[in-house]
Amino acid sequence: MKAIKLLPLALLMLFITSCSSVRVTADYDKAVDFKQYKTYAFFKEGIDQAKINDLDKKRILTAIDANLATKGFSKTDRNPDFVINIFTKAQEQVNVTTNSHFYSPYGYYGWGWGPYWGPNNTTITTSIEGTLYIDILDTNKKALIWQGIGTGYLDKAPNPEKKEQRINDFIEKILAKFPPVIEKK
Repeated sequence: MKAIKLLPLALLMLFITSCSSVRVTADYDKAVDFKQYKTYAFFKEGIDQAKINDLDKKRILTAIDANLATKGFSKTDRNPDFVINIFTKAQEQVNVTTNSHFYSPYGYYGWGWGPYWGPNNTTITTSIEGTLYIDILDTNKKALIWQGIGTGYLDKAPNPEKKEQRINDFIEKILAKFPPVIEKK
């Protein structure tokens, strides 16, 4: 019986965690030996064109720096092995929920002279689904060698700490796939 009472709470927690997750995909050039790359820089011209405010750009670049440093990559301004570009997309999702209630003269689901369907309760909510693209380009070949994409829901007006945590979550999950692990056959 306790399990039945805890089921709604478990479903709510599952819903909350699934909404906060980041869906990630990555693609890369299979002919590239990623072990050769040691240094990187940001592609300033591309990043300047990203449609995101400067505070969030700084948060994203700081998170990328921290993540790549833990993987042994070094940032440099002189002849980097690869450059990183980012761009973003955002899409507003509109959710409409309608609930109708069944009444009788004797209360909900009671016995009476006939059913009465009560007023519909319609709720309209919006959420923003954001997508962050991280492109890695070989500086010698001038070619895209890796792309990571993270998509997830964003808070409309979070405080700076929550926003930074959300950005770190995006970056961590996207860059978990870089460098790719290439299995030899």
